[in-house]
Amino acid sequence: MGELVTYRGPMVDSERWERFEHRPGDVVISTPPKSGTTWTQMLCALMIFDGPNFPAKLDAMSPWLDMRIRSEDEVFELLAGQTHRRFIKTHTPLDGLPMRDDVSYVVVGRDPRDVMVSWEHHIDNTDLEILIQSRIDAVGVDDLAGLDPPPPPEPDPAVRFRNFIESERDPSELMSLSNVLHHLDTGWAHRGDPNVGLFHFLDYQRDLVGEMARLAELCAFGLDRERLAELAPEAGIGRMRDRADEMVPGLAVSDHWKDPSRFFRSGAAGEWIERTTPADRAHYDDRVAELVPDELARWAHEGGTDGRAR
Repeated sequence: MGELVTYRGPMVDSERWERFEHRPGDVVISTPPKSGTTWTQMLCALMIFDGPNFPAKLDAMSPWLDMRIRSEDEVFELLAGQTHRRFIKTHTPLDGLPMRDDVSYVVVGRDPRDVMVSWEHHIDNTDLEILIQSRIDAVGVDDLAGLDPPPPPEPDPAVRFRNFIESERDPSELMSLSNVLHHLDTGWAHRGDPNVGLFHFLDYQRDLVGEMARLAELCAFGLDRERLAELAPEAGIGRMRDRADEMVPGLAVSDHWKDPSRFFRSGAAGEWIERTTPADRAHYDDRVAELVPDELARWAHEGGTDGRAR
């Protein structure tokens, strides 16, 4: 294993993974933001507990390990105390994680343009003052000295789309086309590994039971397809919205959502079209071609395959 890439910013610190004690059988869910992370956590929870009755909120059962609204000690103690199969969330790409043969890694993709639109709604639904205060309460402010506050959001959605396309990869940030595709590229590089599975948001929508079966096989959850078909409706967006107070990330430690139910907005595709011109879309295609090979680009936008080497 080569030297790990560090992904560190005001809200995340991937170096926690280097100090975390894994157990054989752990499941690590590694996704770009807004790509089906919570959906995948819910699928794992349904299979681990063989039903929709859980012992705690989803975020307490499956914490975002490197998110700095919990201290390192707190999140490590939380996971150390769990006796069930552990399934752990991260937005760190695989090149920032210590890869182990006895751990399963689940990478989930989504069309980056849909990711961008979903992220904008996500930020609009976030009370940033409460979120920042939660971060300060958890880890202090020593590392923030000299950092400039983030600029206000660009008001023009067309300009936001162009900025998303053109921004260079930055390990301290979460949201840009280059960051999203790099994350998927790190999964793509491991697609032949028996303990790494590539999943896609569109495939969840097309055949949730089939994708649950692939996930169950990867993680050795031991449930047959008939049982998975019974569990799948509990992972529908409407059902998860009804259970938002249990499902939405961060609620176990920070009340930073303006409306938790808005976290499960729609899962729609193609909303980016109305804010782009043909020139913007051509520029997007050119930029994707610069960043990743054609085969990965097709999978990132369309899904339709498990991504394994052919």
